[in-house]
Amino acid sequence: MKAVSEVIATDGEARLSEVTLAGGKFQTPCFMPVGTRGAVKHLSSSDMKDLNAEIILGNTYHLMLRPGSDLIRESGGLAKFASWDGLTLTDSGGYQIFSLQPKVDDLGATFRSIYDGSSHHLTPELASTTQADLGADIQMVLDVCSALPAEKNILKEAVDRTALWASRGREAFLLHPEAQERQSQFGIVQGGTDISLRIESTQRTLQVGFDGYAIGGLSVGEGRSEMLDPVSAVTELLPKDQPRYFMGLGDPAGLVEVVGRGVDMFDCVLPTRLARHGTVLTSEGRINLRNAKFIADERPLDPAFENSPASNWSRSYLRHLLVTEEPTAPRILTLHNLAWMFEFVTQLRKSIIKGEFQKFRKETLEIWG
Repeated sequence: MKAVSEVIATDGEARLSEVTLAGGKFQTPCFMPVGTRGAVKHLSSSDMKDLNAEIILGNTYHLMLRPGSDLIRESGGLAKFASWDGLTLTDSGGYQIFSLQPKVDDLGATFRSIYDGSSHHLTPELASTTQADLGADIQMVLDVCSALPAEKNILKEAVDRTALWASRGREAFLLHPEAQERQSQFGIVQGGTDISLRIESTQRTLQVGFDGYAIGGLSVGEGRSEMLDPVSAVTELLPKDQPRYFMGLGDPAGLVEVVGRGVDMFDCVLPTRLARHGTVLTSEGRINLRNAKFIADERPLDPAFENSPASNWSRSYLRHLLVTEEPTAPRILTLHNLAWMFEFVTQLRKSIIKGEFQKFRKETLEIWG
């Protein structure tokens, strides 16, 4: 099903939209937490409901290995399996092509399981049918993501292979009527920081025709300033009535910059990963709670964020839990960081409605830039 994006308000290129999928609606800009194996680390689906999360990501590579896409299909799909009432998105396994460096050719990618070492061959067709089994509201087409910096010939090869796989992945999706009825499939644009390749990849992805579009292969080693012009080159060509998704971005400065270039959706493990290592997001920037200066600090994590799930406890107490490796600490810090991110996005949306996005962007960059 085509993901329809109804633009409610704009401020420059920044836009607030309501996106309609077969399984429900959500507002953008939208931050999506990552639940790699069917859960956000340390949290439950009930926690995510309490945090007012709208979409949670699942990782196709991990879920196809354990517990297996067949089991999840028989359980009614990923959301039902996890007792989650909201929307879900599954990636394609393309990031694993980037991070695990499997053997890749035009047919697909051959992986070794991180669990038992067994070999698995992932093709664009299998990525689509596996995600149909997982039953997420949005499935991503299989793509090739190159690390940056990279030579132009490497980026060109990734663009060509991504386009080839896009055609095959889309064909497989369209041959699955049940998936078409309940899922949206997003295409992915590659090309690194090369503007001409970004434009070429966008045009080729649009020619295939997807239900929504994603920008991949950025925020993978390049500086923030290097990624912004390629983002603009892509969003200028994408349909205005479909959502634009920047894959793998989760720092506040990066978010305001890409929203200012017309991006609607983003995901990242950053807020939850930081929390597990004792780093907290606050209105004054990041703080490392392991720092000795917080030993006797009786203030809450972020005094300016009264609705934090962690507001009942002091920095001193939470630091104590953290340094003594009490499992409660990463759970509370994860709840806080995600709640903080959702509140940040809420304020970002409000700034667009009020026509104050540039002011919000400037204030964000002063703290996080």
